[in-house]
Amino acid sequence: MIENDLPAEALADPKTFTDPAALHGLLSRLRRNDPLAVIHPADFNPVRLVTRHADLMAIERDAERFINAPRQAHFSNSQMEASRKALGGVDVTKFMRNLVSMDGPDHQAYREITQSYFTPKGLEGLRGEIERLAAEFVGRMADLDGECDFSAVALAYPLRVIMTMLGVPVEDEPLMLRLTQQTLTSQDPEFQAQGSSSMGAMMEMYLYFQTMIADRRENPRDDLASIIANARVGGELLPEADVFGYFNIIATAGHDTTSYAITGGLLALLENPEELAKLRAAPSLMPTAVEEIIRWTTSVKHFCRTATQDCIVAGEEIKAGELLLLSYPSANRDETVFEHPHLFRIDRKPNRQLAFGFGPHVCLGQYLARLELSLFLTELLARVDDIELAGIPRYVEGTFVGGVKHLPIRYRMK
Repeated sequence: MIENDLPAEALADPKTFTDPAALHGLLSRLRRNDPLAVIHPADFNPVRLVTRHADLMAIERDAERFINAPRQAHFSNSQMEASRKALGGVDVTKFMRNLVSMDGPDHQAYREITQSYFTPKGLEGLRGEIERLAAEFVGRMADLDGECDFSAVALAYPLRVIMTMLGVPVEDEPLMLRLTQQTLTSQDPEFQAQGSSSMGAMMEMYLYFQTMIADRRENPRDDLASIIANARVGGELLPEADVFGYFNIIATAGHDTTSYAITGGLLALLENPEELAKLRAAPSLMPTAVEEIIRWTTSVKHFCRTATQDCIVAGEEIKAGELLLLSYPSANRDETVFEHPHLFRIDRKPNRQLAFGFGPHVCLGQYLARLELSLFLTELLARVDDIELAGIPRYVEGTFVGGVKHLPIRYRMK
């Protein structure tokens, strides 16, 4: 990995994430020279940048000294103020609460509502349906004359999976795709050009799910929306804002991150044809290939934690109230943990990737993401031959969630 002279403040610039080589060159330098750098870009609050695998794990593990509230992501003060104005002066954390923004007993109680649903055992009953959907969406490539933007396929498949689980009808999926992209990747001009602002999209989603919450409370069904809408904590139904927050996090994080892993995973295989050939020759390598794809793509770029007390991290004194930015792409390329971290290897073992986080806040949907990736890639490799790039891949402009947003490919169906 070629290091560069980009300043650490470049990590607050969405465009930095459109150039993986530049991004990882910067992160490699920081891990070696300044693993807990203080960055303070214009119009941002200062933040400690956590770049090493061990430090990130220690912070994730210590949920009492490092909490998610009050800020989960590192956005500019102008962006945060615009969000408040769009909500009539109400902070977004008051408008809705989700699992990411919760700490302590609240987080544990809310997580338990759906945790069994997302375990490997809980997902086993959905395997057949997810396999069918993988076959359907790979099959759509047969109608595209051997050339397409693969990102459209990779977006549509996990979207259908999570919306089917949630109970959103197929005809509303284009709306959900637009709203989730504008919410999670709101820094990218291409997605914002499709319609409203991030908070405008949030309000549209809120109104949509308000109707859905009322319906599921009146007429419960066999879907995830009914489980959440009728869940009780302390004997009481969840406040509507909390139900919306739950719906929102499942609808957004439940597909965007997986779609970027699928698209970025295929790109990695195309750029490393020996690894693609290895996987074709030995399908039993799929589980380790999926872990490597997840490490390689790391769709969630960061989360923030706030220190609740004075403490020491990486030999540095952290004051109570300081904000720390956990860089997952950096942790997943840490040279002290991964042998040749900048090489894509589908048989990498061990693979202590942290793309799903660690500790109490580890991603609720991690097993679903692995299952979707495995079933989709198995279907793709079984039915598609001679895949190659047909243009230049393009990446999302976004510091929070992102990956390859356009992947033109040429291929031949078997």
